[in-house]
Amino acid sequence: MQAIFEKLALVVKDAQLRSRLFFVLGALVVFRILAAIPIPGVDVDRLAQFFSNNQLLGLLNIFSGGGLTNLSIVLLGVGPYITASIIMQVLTILFPKLKQMYQEEGELGRKKFTQYSRLLTVPLAFIQGAAFTVLLERQGILTSLTGFDFATNLIIIVGGSLLLMWLGELITEFGIGNGVSLIIFAGIVASLPTQVSQLIFAFEPSQIPLYLGFIVVTLLITAAVVAITEAERPIPVTYAKRVRGNKVFGGISTYLPLRMNQAGVIPIIFAISILLFPQMLFNALSYVQNDFINSIGVKFSALIANQWFYGITYFILVFLFTYFYTAVTFDPESIATNLQKNGAFIPGVRPGQSTAMHISKILLRITLVGALFLGFIAVLPIIVQGATGIQTLAIGGTSLLIVVSVVIDLIRKVDAQVSMKEY
Repeated sequence: MQAIFEKLALVVKDAQLRSRLFFVLGALVVFRILAAIPIPGVDVDRLAQFFSNNQLLGLLNIFSGGGLTNLSIVLLGVGPYITASIIMQVLTILFPKLKQMYQEEGELGRKKFTQYSRLLTVPLAFIQGAAFTVLLERQGILTSLTGFDFATNLIIIVGGSLLLMWLGELITEFGIGNGVSLIIFAGIVASLPTQVSQLIFAFEPSQIPLYLGFIVVTLLITAAVVAITEAERPIPVTYAKRVRGNKVFGGISTYLPLRMNQAGVIPIIFAISILLFPQMLFNALSYVQNDFINSIGVKFSALIANQWFYGITYFILVFLFTYFYTAVTFDPESIATNLQKNGAFIPGVRPGQSTAMHISKILLRITLVGALFLGFIAVLPIIVQGATGIQTLAIGGTSLLIVVSVVIDLIRKVDAQVSMKEY
C-alpha cells in the first residue's frame, strides 16, 4: 500500500506525467460535450422505445462511446475506425506486401498502415452513417427527411466520427494509453449514473436478496475477467551458448508468454457487425410494398429479435471469430523462425517446423478457453436478464471486459512512466 501511495505522489509531482493525464481528461471532456449534441429532427420517445427493444443497438452504443443513445453528432463513435483497422489486419493475409509493411518495415511501415486505415474509415463512415439514417427514418425516430436534410445529417455524422478518430489519436500521442479505447471507456463510465438511477427507481424491498446476489456475481465475474485478461501460458525457451574469444554468450533460459485471450474484444466487434447487417437488411425489406418480400423481411426480423436465436448465434460467432482473429494476428511459423535465427529453442522440441507445430498446438488449446469465455461474456446480459426477469438488472459483460482491459493497460502505462523517472 505504501508503494502505491509513493507512486501516486510521483505522478502528482512529475510535471510531464501530470500534463499527459490532464490532456487525457480534457480530451474526454470534449468528447462527452460532443456526445451530448444531438443531430436535428430526433424523436426522443421513439428513440428510447427503439433502444429498449433492440439488444444489438445497445452493444453498438458501447463502441460508439455512448453517442448513439441520444443520436449525437458522434453517434458512430470510433466504430468505423475500429472496423477499418480490423479490415486492414485481415487484408494482411491476402496481401503479403501489407503484412511486410506492418510487421517488417518498422515505425515507418506502421505509420503507412495506419494512414491506409484512416483513409478506409471515410467510406465506411459514409456507408454506416447512411444505413443508420435510413433505418432511423423508417422507424420514425428521425422526422421525414428531404434530400438536403439527409445529406446534411450524413455529413455531420461522418464528420463527427472522423473528429473522434483524430481525438483518439491525439490522446494516444500526447496523453497516456490507447486513445480509441479510452473514448469507449469514457462512454461506458458516463452511462453508469443512468443505469444506477434505473435500478434505484425499480427497487423493491422484496428483491433485496436478488440485488445482493447480483452484487456478489458481479464481483466474481469482474475477478474472472481480470484473471482471463491477465492469464498467460509460458513456453520455456533456452538460448544456446556461443563462445566468442574468451567470452561465453547465451545459455540463459526464459519463456515465451502466450495470452489466453489473444484477440481481446475484437471478436465481439466482428460478431456485432455480422449480426447488424442482416438485421438492417431484413428491416428494410419489411417496408417494401411487395407482399412476398415484405413477409420475408417481417419473419426474419422477428427471428433475429428472438432472444434465444440471437444469444446462440452471437455466442457461436464470437467463438469462431476468436479463433479466426488469433490466427490472423499470431503467426507461430514467424515465431519459430525468429527463435531459430537467434539461437533459441524450446527444450525437447526440434527447431523450425516442429517448434511452429508445438506452439500452434498449445495456442489452439488455450484459445479454446479464451473463446468460450468471450462467448459467455458476450451473452451474459441475456443470461442475467433471463434468470432475474428484470430488464434493468444486467451485467454488461462486453462493457466489463473493455473497462478491465483499459484500466489494466492504463495502470501499466502510468507505472512504466513512473519507473522511467525513478531510474
